[in-house]
Amino acid sequence: MRIEVHVPILPESVSDATLLDWHYATGSPVLKDAALIDLETDKVVLEVPVPESGTLMEVRRNKGDVVSSGDVLAVIDTSPQEDSNSPAPVSGIDLPVAHPAVVAESSPPAEIPAIQQPVSPAVRRLLMEHQLQPGDIPTTGRITKQDVLNFIEQRIATAEPRLEDRSNGNQPLGLTNPSATSARPGERRVPMTRIRARIAERMMEAQHATATLTTFNEVNLQKIFDLRNQHRARFEQRHQVKLGLMSFFVKASVEALRRFPIINASVEDNEVVYHDYYDIGIAVTTERGLVVPVLRNADTLGFSDIEKAINEFSARGRDGKLSFEELTGGTFTITNGGIFGSMLSTPILNPPQSAILGMYAIKDRPVVEDGQIVIRPIIYLALSYDHRIIDGRDAVSFLFTVKEFLEDPARLLLDV
Repeated sequence: MRIEVHVPILPESVSDATLLDWHYATGSPVLKDAALIDLETDKVVLEVPVPESGTLMEVRRNKGDVVSSGDVLAVIDTSPQEDSNSPAPVSGIDLPVAHPAVVAESSPPAEIPAIQQPVSPAVRRLLMEHQLQPGDIPTTGRITKQDVLNFIEQRIATAEPRLEDRSNGNQPLGLTNPSATSARPGERRVPMTRIRARIAERMMEAQHATATLTTFNEVNLQKIFDLRNQHRARFEQRHQVKLGLMSFFVKASVEALRRFPIINASVEDNEVVYHDYYDIGIAVTTERGLVVPVLRNADTLGFSDIEKAINEFSARGRDGKLSFEELTGGTFTITNGGIFGSMLSTPILNPPQSAILGMYAIKDRPVVEDGQIVIRPIIYLALSYDHRIIDGRDAVSFLFTVKEFLEDPARLLLDV
């Protein structure tokens, strides 16, 4: 029996998707629930599974095509096949639109590059971009994104030419003829991914549609460090997760949002919409761009719940496994530029939210305590806010309240 594979029903906020990759070639045997196609939207990468085991007979859409909900992508023949020596799964090749009459003329299995080891979408994309196979990557277990990046960096370092090789003759770099094409690197034009294009659109929207200001403060994290050092081992043993810093920042933000509900509000037409719940977006960086999964009802979560959720967001974000539901909504966002070493910056709003908290690098700095100069772990915080509905007084007071909770974390436990 021949069955069709359709584009799944996309959420209302997503009008279409781009066919990112085929996992199998025409004529290949496919197993039920195996990943057949990757579809890229402006939020996530969707894996379309094989509905029933059989043979991939027709490929109706090519890599790069834009598709909509319900479109037919492929045809699978579920009838038993006499010949089981069919082509292996493939990834990273452009497959032509095939028809039943020409299936027998498809390329022989030996000519198709095969990625036979199961890998995550993030790893698969890196292998495709750098024309690698899993067997090229040295690893003792399942290949991770970091394994591939380490291999690529090592290969680049090994192939890096000497300075005199990159110059014109023996002339120093910078003194070669600018018009000599052999002395200059080439250019590459790569289309934006759907997610990167969406990020660009939203950043421009935030800049043009809001009246954004930013206020700053610094926080002494010594008491949080002492608390973590005192209870870290027992916390990890009991909850099976490390006690990080993000849970403190989420808790402090939620308590400050309770006191200043306008920070948790948004503008809709000529109305201010107040949210009596606390859905906190946590910015996560992936190789495809920045995504912001949402921690729902953060006010009801304990420290361990928050740490586990954030760890899961990070892991699934790197593997492209976040769902639409996890990336929609949110009333307030926290972004951590400190993991990249940033000392300070002005975060951009995440519309329709009206405020975003930026965290930055923690550095030992001299501070004055009881008339004495001491060294303490200090972090700078930045709160960007929409001045259309948030006054400077509320923004400054909110950030100062976050500072107070972080500098005296016992208040988070005592609700004072």
